[in-house]
Amino acid sequence: MISIKSKSEIEKMRLACKITGDALKAIEKHVKPGVSTHQLDKIAYDYITSRGATPNFLHYNGFPASICASVNDEVVHGIPDKHRILREGDIISIDMGACIQGYNGDAARTFPVGKISAEAQRLIDVTRQSFFEGIKYAVHGAKLGDVSATIQEYVESHGYSVVRDLVGHGIGKHLHEDPSVPNFGRRGHGVKLATGMTLAIEPMVNAGSYEVGVLDNDWTVVTEDGSLSAHYENTVLIKPTECEILTL
Repeated sequence: MISIKSKSEIEKMRLACKITGDALKAIEKHVKPGVSTHQLDKIAYDYITSRGATPNFLHYNGFPASICASVNDEVVHGIPDKHRILREGDIISIDMGACIQGYNGDAARTFPVGKISAEAQRLIDVTRQSFFEGIKYAVHGAKLGDVSATIQEYVESHGYSVVRDLVGHGIGKHLHEDPSVPNFGRRGHGVKLATGMTLAIEPMVNAGSYEVGVLDNDWTVVTEDGSLSAHYENTVLIKPTECEILTL
C-alpha cells in the first residue's frame, strides 16, 4: 500500500533526510587512499547518533553496519571492513540512511578515491545525471514508468546498463515501502504519482552488462563481468509541478 504523507510527516521526513545528506557530506571528506571502509562506517554512525538519530541500515534484516560501502565492481550492500583499505583510483559507493521521530531518509553517492580514470569519472557523472533526468517526470499525475524509462534511456544512450535485479522504493515510517521504483521501464506505465508520496529513487549503473551476482557473504552484489558500478540516490517528495529532493 502506498502512503501519502501528511504535512507533519513530511516535516519529520525532511529532518531524517537532512541528517542523511549531511552525514554523506561528512563521509565524503574522509574518502581517500589509505582509509578503511570500517573507518567510514564509524564516521557515519558517530555523525548520525550525534544528531539524535539512528542509522537505519544497522541491523536491518541482519546487516551489520551503518553504511553500505561498495568498491569498484561492487554494486550495493558492501560490508564495511577494517581490512578493506581504499586505494588510489578506486571508486566507492556509500549508501546510508537515518531514522528520527519514526521516519526515514535514504541516499547514496559514488565518490572517487584520489585521482581516478576518466572512464570511472564518466560513469559516476552519467549515473548522477540519470537521476536528475528521471526526476523531471517525478510530479503529481505522472506515471512511475516515465521516471524509470527516462533513467534507462539516458544511461543506455551513454553505453552503460541499469541493474535490473535491484530497484528503488517508497520510504517513510519504513525504510522500504511501496511502490518499487525500477530504473528501467516503459513510459505511460506503472503507478500514478501523487502529491505527498515519498520515494527513494536510486539509479545503479554498470559500465558493462547489467547482470549481477551475490558474494558468499549473502549481502554484497557485484557485477557479473567485473565492470565498475556506480550508484546515486536521493529521497524525494512528489509535489504538484516538481519533486523536492529531501536528501540534498
